[in-house]
Amino acid sequence: MKMKPNWIVLLVCMLAHPLGAADTADKIAALSLPEGFTLSLVTDKVPNARQMALSPQGILYVGTRKAGNVYAVLPAQNRDDPEVIVIASDLTMPSGVAFIDGDLYVGAVDRVLKYSNIDLDLKRNSQTELTAEVVSEDLPDKSHHGWKSLSVGSDGYLYVPVGVPCNICLSDNPMFGTIQRMHPDTGVLSTYARGVRNSVGLAWHPVSGNMWFSDNGRDMLGEDVPSDEINEISKENAHYGYPFFHAGDIADPEFGKGKKAADYIPPVHKIQAHSAALGISFYEGNQFPQKYHNALFIAEHGSWNRKEKVGYRVSVIRWENGDKIYEPFITGWLNGEKNWGRPNDVLVTPDGDLLVSDDQAGAIYRISYNR
Repeated sequence: MKMKPNWIVLLVCMLAHPLGAADTADKIAALSLPEGFTLSLVTDKVPNARQMALSPQGILYVGTRKAGNVYAVLPAQNRDDPEVIVIASDLTMPSGVAFIDGDLYVGAVDRVLKYSNIDLDLKRNSQTELTAEVVSEDLPDKSHHGWKSLSVGSDGYLYVPVGVPCNICLSDNPMFGTIQRMHPDTGVLSTYARGVRNSVGLAWHPVSGNMWFSDNGRDMLGEDVPSDEINEISKENAHYGYPFFHAGDIADPEFGKGKKAADYIPPVHKIQAHSAALGISFYEGNQFPQKYHNALFIAEHGSWNRKEKVGYRVSVIRWENGDKIYEPFITGWLNGEKNWGRPNDVLVTPDGDLLVSDDQAGAIYRISYNR
């Protein structure tokens, strides 16, 4: 696939941020995309930007992990760049955000909150924090892999991954290492998938309706094992291997003894170990070329414990003549062994653009295709 430096974004960024933005503009200009695509900076004023949710009114809500804030990015009106306001603060890892019928749901470490009719409550130029209703406080409160991303199924329920509180362990609490299904009004939980070590990205296939999810492999087995995973759920309450098997066929040296790989669901696709595949999104828009329709975009956050860094990019899985093709889509956050950004989430907008959050740069990017 032909990639090219996205030089056009240099002009875009300079126009949007005319003062003191040369360094940022130069970095973003070095990002490479396939021929015909352009990338522009929406904002770089969202510290630790994690999961994104777009409201029907075009307001982008962004969760965080370290910052403890939830942000609203208001559409630009008669100004060069959008206004960013804090709608909630002092929360514990409020990474997850999702919309149901005009209500914003926020996933913090041990709870899910609801902000009813949030677009109606927001006032431009207002810094007033909004009041939330507690939907559930029944999630584990461990911070290790404790961030809670959110997804909404076709059944109207929330789906919440619960990461394990360790690198590798078998916890007494059966909720660890699962994906939970939550009633959005009552907060009642049930287990939807098991054997899931650390999933951050959940998405629903446009044709089959099945959930797909990313899962990060365990550490301390080697530079290249086990792979990160992309999985598909075709039946409820199936087991995806952790902590007994990793990446479908690698028995854990401690917990895999006496177990059989055939007893667990293998991944649909394996990604280079330690790439940290996080947010995922199927492309259901009409703007991108046909080969990207129903393709799966993946935010690879990047490695922290590998001698030679990997990830730090957005990749894509697409299908062509029945063949699965996995390839880079955006690269350039990593220069040698130095990284200046870490993509965290991907979101397809109603007009077919792709938004990417970057929790290192505190930025949101917009990717468009020039027909």
